[in-house]
Amino acid sequence: MSTVMGWDEWVRHDATSLAGLVRQGQVTPAELAAQVAEGIAKVDPAINAVVEVFADVVADPLKDGMNAAGPFAGVPYLMKDLGPTLAGRKQEMGALLMMGHVAQEDAFLTTKIRQAGLNIMGRTTTPEFGTCGSVENERVYVSKNPWDQAYTTGGSSAGTGAAVAAGVLPIGHASDGGGSIRIPAGINGNIGLKPSRGVFSSAPNGSDLMALVSTQGCHSRTIRDTALFHDACRGGAPGEFMPFWSPPEPYAALVQRDPRPLRIALSHEWGDYKATPHIAAELEKAGKFLESLGHDVSWETPEVDFRAGYAAQTTCYITNIAQNVARLSRLRGHASPPRELIEPMNWRIWEYGRDLSYGVRADMQAAFNSTSRAFGQFLTEWDVILTPISTATTHRRGTMDYLTLNDTDTPLAWFEKLWGMYAYTPLANLTGMPGLSLPMAAHENGLPLGIQALAAQGNDGLLLQLGAQIERALGGKWNGGRVPGVHVTR
Repeated sequence: MSTVMGWDEWVRHDATSLAGLVRQGQVTPAELAAQVAEGIAKVDPAINAVVEVFADVVADPLKDGMNAAGPFAGVPYLMKDLGPTLAGRKQEMGALLMMGHVAQEDAFLTTKIRQAGLNIMGRTTTPEFGTCGSVENERVYVSKNPWDQAYTTGGSSAGTGAAVAAGVLPIGHASDGGGSIRIPAGINGNIGLKPSRGVFSSAPNGSDLMALVSTQGCHSRTIRDTALFHDACRGGAPGEFMPFWSPPEPYAALVQRDPRPLRIALSHEWGDYKATPHIAAELEKAGKFLESLGHDVSWETPEVDFRAGYAAQTTCYITNIAQNVARLSRLRGHASPPRELIEPMNWRIWEYGRDLSYGVRADMQAAFNSTSRAFGQFLTEWDVILTPISTATTHRRGTMDYLTLNDTDTPLAWFEKLWGMYAYTPLANLTGMPGLSLPMAAHENGLPLGIQALAAQGNDGLLLQLGAQIERALGGKWNGGRVPGVHVTR
């Protein structure tokens, strides 16, 4: 297979730039798809980020209805193997239970992605049902960090995080129910925006009332690509329960201007959890950088009942996952979830959560409300909260504390460990706030450390504006200009 350009040139282009080349007639969508397929063949044996390449779509990018006149003009795209479905394609959710499962219809967001001109040409890895932050079931697949294969890629948008970081393609699908866009973005060195509630549809099989904390999005390497993705793919399907909204101005235009001077709160001591001294120092360094851009930056902690918030998030996860495991088991012909086909912690979550009462959910909803109001009040005085993505260094593969392969902890104890590592992401899902992970810091061992910016509901554009200002100030050199050891250019 031949490539349409050298790899050093390839990685200088983001999706917006590649779309421009297509419109100028310099390359074709088929040539771009062939380049991505070659990139997968080059790096995926080392990182195992891609489940499947759709050879028929590589050969004919228009086969499944991609709109080459859309803003992305046929740029290749990989879909996380969880969430939006592709008619006639497998969706296996990282699960032995779901091996061979074929989706019967396109999700509404799938049609939006194709209409935007993104060529969906394969699937990326995810942990079983997207529950945990690492892909490590050897009976399914094991994904590895392109910066150091001894470490996790994060999750649950694991494969997309690794593929984008390794230079395979400039943009890919991700989703986020507790940090699953932002955590792998922070771990792999990508840009990842979890949008506010009411941006991307989960129709036809879900809604914001059913999937309250989860939302869709992307990983990219430039702010303008993320902005354009949200402009092109947002919006509700007919019959949506929740109000879907659009900004007064397209993000692609907004991010060309710097934001006004902002009040930015640095924060990492959230209830029982706080960052290591090194990560706190990296957060402070990011704050000083933002001060140099003209922003007012101070240390401040929101007055939130963090214990109640994390407890409510745990209840939400347990009840949602339990019902999902039961539903998928029935779909596969099982009267109850088969223990031999489900990872131990997901099975324990089902067992614990299957009969929890509505009263438990009512208490959860009350805590959602009080937590959201508390953050909302804080964000009437501050424009942005800046946190790290994790409290501690990215964990090595095989760390059972954070895997659904864990067969020793109770679900409550397991979630407490998970929040202890990733304390700063889940409450944005609870409240519906936007959160943007930016690759502007590093762990002591040199692996990327995402810095997260949070804002009030609906202020996604403000976060992207801030991200674009930072990107310009860095000369576009996220991660200090470094690339991973596993990379298409190497």
